[in-house]
Amino acid sequence: MEVRIPWFVEKMRDIDPVFYQQLKAVVELAMTPGALDAKTKYLITLALDAYKGAQEGVKVLAAQARGAGATDMEICEALRLAYYVAGMDAVKTSLAAFQD
Repeated sequence: MEVRIPWFVEKMRDIDPVFYQQLKAVVELAMTPGALDAKTKYLITLALDAYKGAQEGVKVLAAQARGAGATDMEICEALRLAYYVAGMDAVKTSLAAFQD
């Protein structure tokens, strides 16, 4: 599997070539299949981008996950996890309204 470098990392190639090499190494380290396969890594990063509100990242990562064999149901489940993690903060914080 060829690891795709995000466009914004590629932009750093001309701006700061030394930093670009470091960023590229991190992307490759994180996204190269190892103990986790490519599909799982795409689903995790998809959920993380959904959590942080990166709409374009979600679109790109969903396509990459599908390319790695993910089904729409697997994508739905990953996105449910993002909501679960994000939503629990609101539930926990809401309890402050009922404390003495």
